[in-house]
Order: sequence, then C-alpha cells, then structure tokens
Amino acid sequence: MNDSNDSEKSFWDHLDDLRSTLFRIGGFVGLASLVFFAFMRRIFDNVVLAPSRNDFFLYQWINEASKKIPYLPDFITGAFNVKIININLASQFMVHLTSSLWFALVFSFPFVIYQLFLFVRPALYDNEKKNAGKVFLFGNVLFFMGVAVGYFFLFPLTLRYLAGYQLSKFIEQSVSLDSYMNTFLMVCFFMGLVFELPIVAWFLSQIGILHREFFNKFRKHAFFSLFVIVAIFSPTGDPFTIMLFFIPIYALWEISAFVVKSKPMEVEEE
Repeated sequence: MNDSNDSEKSFWDHLDDLRSTLFRIGGFVGLASLVFFAFMRRIFDNVVLAPSRNDFFLYQWINEASKKIPYLPDFITGAFNVKIININLASQFMVHLTSSLWFALVFSFPFVIYQLFLFVRPALYDNEKKNAGKVFLFGNVLFFMGVAVGYFFLFPLTLRYLAGYQLSKFIEQSVSLDSYMNTFLMVCFFMGLVFELPIVAWFLSQIGILHREFFNKFRKHAFFSLFVIVAIFSPTGDPFTIMLFFIPIYALWEISAFVVKSKPMEVEEE
C-alpha cells in the first residue's frame, strides 16, 4: 500500500516533487536535443529523406513483388524521386532545430514515462506497482512499433501517392521542406500515440469502465467500421494499400481486447 512518508506529504510537497520531475524530463530532453542537433545532417540524409528516394527499401521490395503480383497499384511501382525545395529563408535552420527536438522526444519517451511513473508510484498499491512495470515495458514497445509502422510503411506510401498525384499537367510538382516535415512528423509520431490504445484500454479496465465483453460484443461492428474508415481515408482505394493500413489498426483492437479484464460476476443476494 502507500508509503506512510508519502501519505503525510502536503500539497506543496507533491507540487515540489512534480516540479523536480518536470525539470529532470526537460533536462534529459534538452540534452538529447543537443545530441541530435549535432548529428542531424547525417540523420536527415539517411533517415528523414530516405523515403523521398527510389532506393528506399520498401520501394525496392514492392518493385520486386510487382514482378510476381502484377495487379499492384501503379503509384507504388516504378522509379520514384521527390524534389524537395526550400521556399523560406529560415526554414532549413528551423527544421534543424525542431527535428532535433522531435527526435529527442521520441527517443526520450521511455525516460519520460518512467519519470512520470516514479512520481505517481507512491500512490499505488503493491499489486498496482507490479503491474505498472509490465505496462511500462509494453507501452514503450507499442510506441516504437507505431513509430516504425508510420516510418517504414504509412509515410512512404502516403508520400508516394500524394507526390505523384497530378491535378493538371500544367502544374510542376515539387514538395516544400516544411510540408514534407509536417507530414513526416505527424504520421510517425501520431502512429506512435495510436499504438498506445491498448494501454488506454487497460487503464480504463483497471478503473472499471471497460471490460472484455465490450470487445466481444462489438467485434464485428469494429471490423466493418474500421475497414470502411481506412478505405475512405487511405491514400488510394486499392485493396493492397487498404490492408496495409487496416491490419495494424485492427490488431490494436484485438490487443486491447486481450489486455482488458472480464466483467466481474455479480454476486447473487441470498
């Protein structure tokens, strides 16, 4: 149960603990930002801009697969290169700064979550502390899986489709640096957060709001609804792209159903 020393702390003591926690998080993220800032040129060429070139591994794999699967959509086969231009004087410097911060936030995610866990740990019971360690590890794995799915699959396919989309033959297609980075960060970081849905489901289950029976009851509805939503918002309407988007999202539903608790049986009154 709660430690007696922690339970005797005043509101201002807890506020001071929170301030110390935020200072540690800010210091760690700031230090990580400086490290990424120093190496950002190399990271930018080999990681961030890699999906804009034809030698990106996903494009090579799809080109090989298209030889055996001829009905793959046209926009993901063949040669591909995106011309990225800078149209604002300070954009390259600002992108250098903001990219360093975003990379630092992503790779500092385990440290940030761990520091927040240490802050709330005194208020947890012993069994909750044991479960929190597993949730911490599982949540970090899911977050980086989401970032990886966004970087290796969703962003390249989205970029390839939108960069090749042509409204008129009189429009020359180029992509601004700011537009490229906004889409890159949004897709990768957003997918990392989306993959945290099982953790949210587990938390709601712990406080009695969500139970496994909900997932069992609405599984068919969720399957159909998610498929329709993905089909509407996916870059194209072809089955290949739809399944690439749909499979990881529906897998999150099933993982959420697995981690939540069953509804407790009601005790019949004698």
